[in-house]
Amino acid sequence: MGPAASLRYLRSMSRQDYADSTYINLETFKRDGNGVKTPVWCAPLGDKLVVFTEAKAFKVKRLSRDPKIRVARCDMRGKVRGEWCTGTGRLADSQAEQDLAYAALHKKYGWIMRVTDFFSTLTGRIHGRAILVLSLDID
Repeated sequence: MGPAASLRYLRSMSRQDYADSTYINLETFKRDGNGVKTPVWCAPLGDKLVVFTEAKAFKVKRLSRDPKIRVARCDMRGKVRGEWCTGTGRLADSQAEQDLAYAALHKKYGWIMRVTDFFSTLTGRIHGRAILVLSLDID
């Protein structure tokens, strides 16, 4: 694909393309500027994407220090299936926002999310979760 075709493709990608993907590859950045990529589930919430993860995960720590992110559609192993998009991320700042995020994740992933919640509850890990709110730099 040539540069002009790449530019047209990038312009045609929308926030919904990322929201519709089962997995996105979330890249957060270390202090030295190197990125760390992690495949995660995401769901649309208004004009943002939401992700749940373990609160003690290094991606949460990196995001707390540097809100810059990149995302791309990917498979469950993280193999990129689309173009990268830049943006910013933050931790959900209220219980209401977390509740809305979980509702969006349940709507998108259905019984798979409920099974994940069930086993997280059994192991006590459900209380150690964090919700990340991602804003992408596209229209």
